[in-house]
Amino acid sequence: QVQLVESGGGLVQAGGSLRLSCAASGRAFRTYAMGWFRQAPGKEREFVATISWSSGGTSYADSVKGRFTISRDNAKNTVYLQMNSLKPEDTAVYYCAAKEGFMDNKINEYDYWGQGTQVTVSS
Repeated sequence: QVQLVESGGGLVQAGGSLRLSCAASGRAFRTYAMGWFRQAPGKEREFVATISWSSGGTSYADSVKGRFTISRDNAKNTVYLQMNSLKPEDTAVYYCAAKEGFMDNKINEYDYWGQGTQVTVSS
């Protein structure tokens, strides 16, 4: 069982930066692939980024590639999402998620989810 708690969301102007954190409980954190997803009002939840258990592999949605960076610190049981050059269309609730096995961009492959953190980008 893994419990996830996101933090770091907030209000930022377009062009600004935020770093989201996701703290995980459970001894098996280092064996899980992790992902970040987001859901804007009136839209479906969508993939943002994913990272393998060893940090050897990462993958990003085209909409955030070159602006967002996912990373993890297995010693701290934490995964991060550094978001730069933020745009109003990045406004959403951001969720972290965990899954056993390989990293994945599909929502239904993830077993555990956090409660989400709101990111609002003003123009």
